[in-house]
Amino acid sequence: MSGNEFIAVTAVILFMAFLVGWFTRWLVTRLTQSTLSEIHEVDTLVEALHEAELERDNVQELLRRREEEHKNELNQVLAELSTTMDGLRDSRREAEELRAYIERADDQS
Repeated sequence: MSGNEFIAVTAVILFMAFLVGWFTRWLVTRLTQSTLSEIHEVDTLVEALHEAELERDNVQELLRRREEEHKNELNQVLAELSTTMDGLRDSRREAEELRAYIERADDQS
């Protein structure tokens, strides 16, 4: 094989390697490349997720505030109940004292 033939064969082999590499790159890019509509869809999903997270945070804050309000109301109701029970206990004791007084007054008559 002469020098010119060797150069020609080497050139053809290198060109074929170049074509195989280029085709492989094109095929991989074609299979893995996202289309523009997919990119917009992902952007839309990201925006929807962000809005959902903000809404979740707002709802959690609202629930926390409502829970505090309900705890305060419950504490107030319990305090009123305690006061009412004390008043009822005092009223019962007073009623018993009045009954006892009336029975003694009746017994003396």
